[in-house]
Amino acid sequence: MKNLASVEEQYRRFPEMDKQDVLKLKQWVQQQPHMPNLSELDVILFFHACYYSMELTKRTIETNLSIRTHVPEFFHNLDIERPELKRAMNTVAIIPLPKATPEGYRVIIGRLADTDTSKFNFADIMKFYCMVFDLWMAEGGAEQGHVIVMDLKGVTLGHVARLGLLTMKKFLFYLQEAAAIRLVGFHFVNIVPFIDKVLALMNPFMKKELQQMIQLHSNIETFYKSVPKDILPSDYGGDDVESDEMKNGIYKNLVANREFMMEFEKTHQINEKLRPGKPKDASDLFGVEGNFKKLDFD
Repeated sequence: MKNLASVEEQYRRFPEMDKQDVLKLKQWVQQQPHMPNLSELDVILFFHACYYSMELTKRTIETNLSIRTHVPEFFHNLDIERPELKRAMNTVAIIPLPKATPEGYRVIIGRLADTDTSKFNFADIMKFYCMVFDLWMAEGGAEQGHVIVMDLKGVTLGHVARLGLLTMKKFLFYLQEAAAIRLVGFHFVNIVPFIDKVLALMNPFMKKELQQMIQLHSNIETFYKSVPKDILPSDYGGDDVESDEMKNGIYKNLVANREFMMEFEKTHQINEKLRPGKPKDASDLFGVEGNFKKLDFD
């Protein structure tokens, strides 16, 4: 991949990040028989996301790789040429904005591109969302924070009926416990009358911190207070190009990096046969007893 984020640039952008700590973490990963050998950039992303806590970084790496291994509906078969991913590409627009907020936060907008409920497969769309995000991070590196924006224009109760509780639980768990980002905002724009039903599905799986991040915008002007107009696409009243133009460039880039994403899948999974102690499975992660806090990361 030509455009991988520069490791040295990461240290320059975040001088408070200690290279020796990153190398210690990288060595720790190499010493875990069940883990793949993560790159220095991978470790940097986790370490930065965990605000430079060594122990939290270890736990998050373990959690991330375990989820990538045991949640195939999100993290396996990452070939963008697969029919279910092509359908997801046509069904939703996932748009990381090219410019940051004044605080240095990066923004990603998700919305429907096709409102036909029969084409809406939530698990496939979440897989596609994670692929866009992973490639964005690989190319851009760590950021001061990330803001997720969900545009509900065109969403119907038929879409809500296709969400699936377990799929929602898995995605929100991944977002809160395993994603290598500093999530600082979660906004809903063009809210629908049944937004309470959407939030009712999400609430059981959200920590208080995430619940407090959620902002609902019935008026685009209130949204501009968090995400300024000058970085938004023109169809959101902003100063940048239309979101469809942004989307087309992002999707072309994803297709161009097909081999990278397929290799990324292989190099970010656990080998359960080599895990010290008892192997984990999906029930350990998401069953009644499943809790990542029990995972060993010494």
